[in-house]
Amino acid sequence: MPDTDLKDRSALSVIVPVCDEAGAIGPLLQEILDTVGTAYRVEVIVVDDGSRDGTDAVVAEIADREDRVRLIRHAARSGKSAALRTGALAATALWMGTIDGDGENDPADLVAMAAEIDAKTVGRVGLVAGIRRRRTAGVRRLIASRIGNGVRRWALRDDCPDTACGLKVVPRALFLAFPFFDSLHRYMPALARRYGFETVHVSVDDRPRAAGQSKYTNIGRALVGIVDLLGVVWLLRRTTVGVNPIPEDARAP
Repeated sequence: MPDTDLKDRSALSVIVPVCDEAGAIGPLLQEILDTVGTAYRVEVIVVDDGSRDGTDAVVAEIADREDRVRLIRHAARSGKSAALRTGALAATALWMGTIDGDGENDPADLVAMAAEIDAKTVGRVGLVAGIRRRRTAGVRRLIASRIGNGVRRWALRDDCPDTACGLKVVPRALFLAFPFFDSLHRYMPALARRYGFETVHVSVDDRPRAAGQSKYTNIGRALVGIVDLLGVVWLLRRTTVGVNPIPEDARAP
């Protein structure tokens, strides 16, 4: 494809948090490059959150031959939200997309979600959130997820039925303006609304996990979720938004 065509495309940073995903990350990165990379001038930032299965070596080998892929390593596991923040700090595009590294998210859905906004400016929409239409998780996990989502929507009034989906598109500056805490990624719709932006929901596919195991259990997720929810309710009440975090020259007229 001619370089002139590449320069005309909008830029998009794709952040991929990974932890022990050696069996899935290689094919996923190729999918991202083949789909997102044909629609946008893409940079893919893989944040390895303390993997012990050689995930970093797989990504490093790809990054050596593909200059659109970058690898950042956490020395110890710090959590998904910390990995997303590390990626955001390293990103260069106005908008960033997030996608899980286990292969359950389809990169083609990320393209469809980014089409909901103009990647060269930021207007009233501050978040495009993926909503999984057909879950591949087991019955217990699905029930636990529905209960958790229902309680969260009641408490926060964020009007989002599935905040745990790994697919999101958000302005980098807005994401970095959010107060940071563990599990931040689950509360982005409520935070975006607090900062005066709207959220667009897009139905996405939920694919079977390509390799590896889930990092969460139903009980562990529930216990952490209760504490996080109470903290976010307090945080939203105590958060005062000052200036618009979006650079003035990037705001839509």
